[in-house]
Amino acid sequence: MPDMSASANLALTHLVPLAKEVDENKVTPGVLGFIVFAVMALAVWGLMKSMSRHMQKVDFKEAPDAKADPGTAVADSKG
Repeated sequence: MPDMSASANLALTHLVPLAKEVDENKVTPGVLGFIVFAVMALAVWGLMKSMSRHMQKVDFKEAPDAKADPGTAVADSKG
């Protein structure tokens, strides 16, 4: 196990100088951030389009219940 912590320590010592070089006032998401955002936006657009197509297929008219007594349905509609 000491080898693992030594390699982690070595990795951290290499990353610390990189963090010091970054100017906190100029940090931006960069190209990778834009690509991730664009992919997520396209995925949401595709899901919304798919949902819209599926919702157009839905029939909201309620079918009469076949198990219900036909006499009560006629009486309810007349009165």
